[in-house]
Amino acid sequence: MTARRRPSFLPRPRMPVGGQEWIAAAVVGVIATAALTRIIPAIIEWLFSDWRICAAMTAAAFLGIVAWQWWKSAVLLRRAARLENLRLSLEQIDVMSPTCFEWAVRDLMIRDGMQAQHVGQRGDKAADVIGHDRRGHRIVVQCKHTVTSRKVTAQVVYQVNGTARPAHGAEFAVIVTNGDFTRDARKAAGDFRIQLVGRGELEQWASNGVSLAALLGLGAPLRHRRRLRRTAPLLHPRAHDEANDR
Repeated sequence: MTARRRPSFLPRPRMPVGGQEWIAAAVVGVIATAALTRIIPAIIEWLFSDWRICAAMTAAAFLGIVAWQWWKSAVLLRRAARLENLRLSLEQIDVMSPTCFEWAVRDLMIRDGMQAQHVGQRGDKAADVIGHDRRGHRIVVQCKHTVTSRKVTAQVVYQVNGTARPAHGAEFAVIVTNGDFTRDARKAAGDFRIQLVGRGELEQWASNGVSLAALLGLGAPLRHRRRLRRTAPLLHPRAHDEANDR
């Protein structure tokens, strides 16, 4: 038996098809533009015709902004309270999909009192979660979910180094994996001052409740923090050899 479709009260938008539909769409666009050019100036003139109307609209806009910020803060507080006791075992993390792992990292950051949002998608420029700690530091996280026998390579570190600061404005760049890192990856991360959270650190963070700030040393004095180092753009090996020959 074929399932019946639920009726829709609003037709799904689509592009015009054929010359007649395009002409009709153009006519509607011209009429709408003409109407807006008359209506908008009239509204502006009415708003500024009386100072009381202007003051009332300004107050309403201000109250709307305050209410929006209050609602946003309340949502964040409720979410943090819900995640306050979040604990994830490595066994739970290992069976997650890569996308679920990214969301789990976001939730763990929120649990630690950070403002974090998931941004991972196609073309995310090596950033899956972006957050801010209590001091306002911008933390860009790249998540790499893998089987425990696999290791994250230096290529991932190079990608994060090339985009974390220029594309995302990161003060701290972090790579989190449920696996481990190759020796070259750890060396490159040390050179670029990129924080690595491997399987051992992930267990402390997700399972034992140690905060990410404690793992990264974000509460240390400024001179001891491993802020992201400004680096020159990476050159292609051939371009690098040519630069050395000059």
